[in-house]
Amino acid sequence: MKAMEVSLLRGYLLVGLLAHKAVWEVLKRRQPNRLTPPKRSPKVRLLSAAKVVILAAIVVQTVAAEFLPILRDPAALRIIGAAIYTLGLLTALTARLQLGRNWSDIEKASLRENHALVAHGLYRWVRHPIYAGDVLLLLGLELALNSWAAAGVVALALYVRRQAMSEERALLETLPGYDQYYRRTARFLPFLPV
Repeated sequence: MKAMEVSLLRGYLLVGLLAHKAVWEVLKRRQPNRLTPPKRSPKVRLLSAAKVVILAAIVVQTVAAEFLPILRDPAALRIIGAAIYTLGLLTALTARLQLGRNWSDIEKASLRENHALVAHGLYRWVRHPIYAGDVLLLLGLELALNSWAAAGVVALALYVRRQAMSEERALLETLPGYDQYYRRTARFLPFLPV
């Protein structure tokens, strides 16, 4: 890829990140009252701060020079990464819109008044399309940036899996109909139970 094409790719990645964050912030502010208050432990504050630091680092990485490059000629890797990034971005944004008021932050999970089971759209096939989309987005971004930081996405995916399983246990105990939904859907990718 030529320098101009790489600059355009970086611009696309940055605009996508900013759009993702903007959608989350706008929709977060439209949330109704919670039935259970959010957790405000030191661990939650630390996770919130870590998210901000990671986002800032990703933004800097997106506009800066290559960081830990994988290949000398990464043209194909950048294209594959951009495709995975786009799939992840569209999945996460679509799922967030479909989840609507039933969403809560990964580190502040709490039930809301009139919390309802969402089983339409992407949620018809998977229980956690936002998580799947965000992991794909980050993996694609790192590949498009030709960075070995893509390996770090594996650690994030393991954390997300653990968090998703914890949420599922809570929803199985509290949300009517979740048990049948749980049995008929995959966790992250259609037709893949883990």
